[in-house]
Amino acid sequence: MNISMKEWITGVIQNHKTVAVPVMTHPGIELTGKSVREACCDGQTHFEAIKALAGRYPTAAATVIMDLTVEAEAFGADVHFTEDAVPAVIGHLLNNADDIKALKVPSLKAARVPEYLKANLLSARAINNRPVLGGCIGPFSLAGRLYDMSEIMVLIYQDPDAAHTLLAKCTEFILKYCRALKMTGVDGVVMAEPAAGLMSDNDCKRFSSDYIRYIAGQVQDDSFSIVLHNCGNTGHCTKAMVATGAAAYHFGNKCDMRQVIKDVPPTALAMGNIDPVSVFKEGTPEQMYETTTRLLQDMKQYPNFVLSSGCDTPPHTPMENIDAFFKALDDFNPNRSLGRQYDN
Repeated sequence: MNISMKEWITGVIQNHKTVAVPVMTHPGIELTGKSVREACCDGQTHFEAIKALAGRYPTAAATVIMDLTVEAEAFGADVHFTEDAVPAVIGHLLNNADDIKALKVPSLKAARVPEYLKANLLSARAINNRPVLGGCIGPFSLAGRLYDMSEIMVLIYQDPDAAHTLLAKCTEFILKYCRALKMTGVDGVVMAEPAAGLMSDNDCKRFSSDYIRYIAGQVQDDSFSIVLHNCGNTGHCTKAMVATGAAAYHFGNKCDMRQVIKDVPPTALAMGNIDPVSVFKEGTPEQMYETTTRLLQDMKQYPNFVLSSGCDTPPHTPMENIDAFFKALDDFNPNRSLGRQYDN
């Protein structure tokens, strides 16, 4: 990309037209005739899926697979693969505070990390007409996959020191990974932290946002942005999300965009939040068009709004629905442009 991310974000906000950045790679996998397993295990296949989608749809940025098992697997967690579903962590690696203390932070050569870095590198080299956003997990969501999500929710109250020790190790690895992603040439990273939505706003800040803010302070600059995704947020922890200082915030369909965007600084992007399952995958094109148009109308007064899915669009999402998503955006934008010009 021939402009910085800071300039790109400013341009999005100043644009009279709304842009779209749906988080989707699985339709690209299907366009290339490959399986989800192949794309999640091979960087070249992953890249070809990203490139195929970038060639078909006018997304304002390209995104990689939202795979929340890569980092946990690098730590040693067991991961279950199937041909056409996203990988899943099996069981949990850690059982107590002693396990946490003994846990070693892995290298970037562990498990599938090199293949994901390869996919990002190839994408950054090949796609230069829009930003390319890498992906990583957030610290609390990673801790939950290593310790068990239910157990980590108990641990933060029963033994917060142990929880912070684990979070510090997760943060160390995520920071190392983000630095490596930045070196590939991608323009930013979508950091998926859905488990933080299980906590109150105060706990979210203590056990998630403070760590993300540290990572952002180390890697985020004019050329590289963090997009913080939290589809677990129902609106109750938006302030904690914003406390991270991320350049953009990506919201899930559990929250009301009309409410959460009020807590987002006008200089940061607020992205969301069409339901990826009930609308993108299971809805009809007519439902997609109507839902997208309604959201666009609701958000037309916010220049920093970016149309998106509420999370990663799942495998086997119909192309007709994605087409309807972009058709609604195309039909809306001429009217929005005229309205903004009239307002000025």
